[in-house]
Amino acid sequence: MNNLLLIFLGGGLGSLARFGISELVRTNFRSSFPLATFCSNVLSCIILALTIAYFNGKAEGNPALRTLIIVGFCGGFSTFSTFSYETVELMRSGNMLMAIANILISVSVCVVLIWFLAKQTA
Repeated sequence: MNNLLLIFLGGGLGSLARFGISELVRTNFRSSFPLATFCSNVLSCIILALTIAYFNGKAEGNPALRTLIIVGFCGGFSTFSTFSYETVELMRSGNMLMAIANILISVSVCVVLIWFLAKQTA
């Protein structure tokens, strides 16, 4: 299947999943911390790392499935632009500590997840 179509399909599914997470968090939690974006990014990093670990252990991996999941789904599911926007909005509203916490927690958790989960077979 054409890589562009795989990325399109995966990205659409990832975007829908992100919307679902946002709605779930919005209706169940009240917080000034951008929890929906954090959850989407963490879950995307877990999926990406496990996919990398799975395919690194395979001599004959499925490049189409890898493209669909890593580039498409994870690309649509994670959201650096929203993370950045929400961090700036926290700063603008005078919530500097929450903005710094968002940066430190989000980046640290996501990098550590990729490091530990993806390196299992690397």
